[in-house]
Amino acid sequence: MIHQKNPITKSPNHQITKSPNLSIKIGSLVLKNPVLLASGTCGYGTELDGLLDLDQVGGIIIKGISSSPRPGNPPPRLVETPCGLLNSIGLENVGIESFLKDKLPWLRDVKTSLIVNILGNSVEEYSEIAKKLDGAKGVKAIEVNISCPNVKAGGIAFGTDPEAAANVTRAVKKATGLPVIIKLTPNVTDITEVARKVASAGADAVSLINTLLGMAIDIKSRRPALANVFGGLSGPAIKPIALRMVWQVVRAVDIPVIGIGGISTPDDALEFLMAGARAVEIGTATLIRPSTAGDVLAGIKNYMETNSIQNIEDLRLPE
Repeated sequence: MIHQKNPITKSPNHQITKSPNLSIKIGSLVLKNPVLLASGTCGYGTELDGLLDLDQVGGIIIKGISSSPRPGNPPPRLVETPCGLLNSIGLENVGIESFLKDKLPWLRDVKTSLIVNILGNSVEEYSEIAKKLDGAKGVKAIEVNISCPNVKAGGIAFGTDPEAAANVTRAVKKATGLPVIIKLTPNVTDITEVARKVASAGADAVSLINTLLGMAIDIKSRRPALANVFGGLSGPAIKPIALRMVWQVVRAVDIPVIGIGGISTPDDALEFLMAGARAVEIGTATLIRPSTAGDVLAGIKNYMETNSIQNIEDLRLPE
């Protein structure tokens, strides 16, 4: 069968038009479309096998990997809230060595871009993991979770200290030739300050937002609903906050911005793309409806075709 290089479709007025160009570029990485699976909600990919065609999405960002295995926090670790979800998983993961040996071989067969999320409690740990991923076959980029406690600074999260965030960025960039995406925390006074610092330190892109710090109380037991007391709030409830921060960061830095936070429909994704995000990540919605990413991608394409928009970047609102 001969495949056309540029497939064509008929628009409502029966004119022949090219299919929309959905590809985007993040540093040296070219993604076939702007819809990614967010870290932490798609596991290592195998958890969604049979529930979502992973080949159709632009990329998959596996759950955060540390230098050594982590057991995570004690249960209960998840609590539903109105229009959202509180989680206190505690960054449970198998560790870098087990990931490379046991998880990566399966992921290499998935026909999409594999992005590995990494985490650490010191600059040295981030650097160590990045070095091990640098030559790993199949890994296309690294997303850096800086919402982790800096043990050398009294447990203050790297992402809440612009200088500390920049130090992590520089260390990871020095350790790898892969594109580096810094995932920003919203738990700061001014997210643009951190964004500017990591951009100046060499980040190829930023993704935002990570979860908002929250809490719930079980009034029957009269105890915090999460064993760890506090957790990260995600889901539709945080979308307006995430959208506002993406809008601000897009206008503060010259590197690509990836939008995250409460995206569960094509309309949600389109809002972020119109705000200037180069791509979007689907997180909590995947836990509710595993097919969400596919539905969002189809909706974006349909919108572009209906409105005669050829390139994904053209969705951005004019300044």
